[in-house]
Amino acid sequence: MYAKIEAERLLFIRLNQKKLHVDEYFHMKDASKNDSDPANHGKLVILPSTFTGCPRNMHEYAQDIVTYVRWKAITIHHIHFQSKLQRDGLKCD
Repeated sequence: MYAKIEAERLLFIRLNQKKLHVDEYFHMKDASKNDSDPANHGKLVILPSTFTGCPRNMHEYAQDIVTYVRWKAITIHHIHFQSKLQRDGLKCD
């Protein structure tokens, strides 16, 4: 069932490239032209970043995680430091 749904999503993306405005992703087209031998290329289909599992989606997800961890690590470190001071009997003002 999952494979059928995924195939339908990919088919929709392939058939609706104009509606998804992929012509605005000119830098991706240029990169694909410069990457390898043109004889190995088939039809170029650009996946939107909302397609789960594509490299662009994973890159955005990784950036979100780094931002969250950077913010969260500061607060966790602060809480850990405060609790250690209290455990050792020191007062923190």
